[in-house]
Amino acid sequence: MNRRQFFKTAAGAAVTGWLSSGAGSLAAELDGATQSAKAQAGPAVSSERYKIGVCDWMLLKRQKVGAFPLAGEIGVDGVEVDMGGLGNRPTFDNHLADAKIRRQFLEAACRFGLEICSLAMSGFYAQSFAGRGTVPQMLQDCLATMTAMNVKIAFLPLGVPCDLARHPDLRPAVVARLKAVAPKAEAAGVVIGIETALDAAGEAQLLEDIGSPAIRSYFNFSNALQNGRDLMAELRTLGRERICQIHCTDQDGVWLQNDPKIDMPRVRRTLDDLRWRGWLVMERSRSARNPRNVKWNFGANAAYLKSIFQAK
Repeated sequence: MNRRQFFKTAAGAAVTGWLSSGAGSLAAELDGATQSAKAQAGPAVSSERYKIGVCDWMLLKRQKVGAFPLAGEIGVDGVEVDMGGLGNRPTFDNHLADAKIRRQFLEAACRFGLEICSLAMSGFYAQSFAGRGTVPQMLQDCLATMTAMNVKIAFLPLGVPCDLARHPDLRPAVVARLKAVAPKAEAAGVVIGIETALDAAGEAQLLEDIGSPAIRSYFNFSNALQNGRDLMAELRTLGRERICQIHCTDQDGVWLQNDPKIDMPRVRRTLDDLRWRGWLVMERSRSARNPRNVKWNFGANAAYLKSIFQAK
């Protein structure tokens, strides 16, 4: 029995026991069972320094439990689950606010030997974090869901309407809102990872202005690559402590292994030098030949990333 099979078997047995006993918080129990399974399986191997994830919305399974069996087939270690759409709502269309739905997601993650690596507020790709009046409610809903599901990282993109490179006048509002939520995130023991259009030096200064360990950089390779910046220099400028998680992606067109703009072995060496560890989450980098075939695209990207970051 390999390591993945062991975790699936152990976690499945644990779920059966919890359902019959009805005891306690499922999220906490799942975490405890995972730790127990790891203890029985023996010491963690060095490859666990880097884990490979995928965004559920890019699997065309936005906040759908079906993302987990598909992610299992693709061969990743975890799923970044979205908080749901925004539109004109006062907060996210978040079905995970329902305890029964949360239970389904946690059970599915356990069943397929996967982790929920982060929750994503992807609605802010198209909505203004600086301008929407109910942003504090949205952030509180995300923190509450993280706590209920024992997820430690949230993804917050400052998208086109809140592009600080193009709209520097929005910076005071962004800083104020992140400073206001930071103590709540610190108290909950979670991190909000922001993605901006700023270069690494600008993003580092933004984080300094916010001044909280609970607000960090959710780094996206594509931001550096599409703006002609040196990816390795950007990683080094931000450094280990500022980067909480990484979207390991470029624009669509070719798979990561065929992308001439990314020297992935060199990325690995850079992250090793920084002594960084964590999740590399796939978002795009789909082949133009068949961009909607998610299993084909992300299966190839996952296999490539594992050959680089989890090679023995």
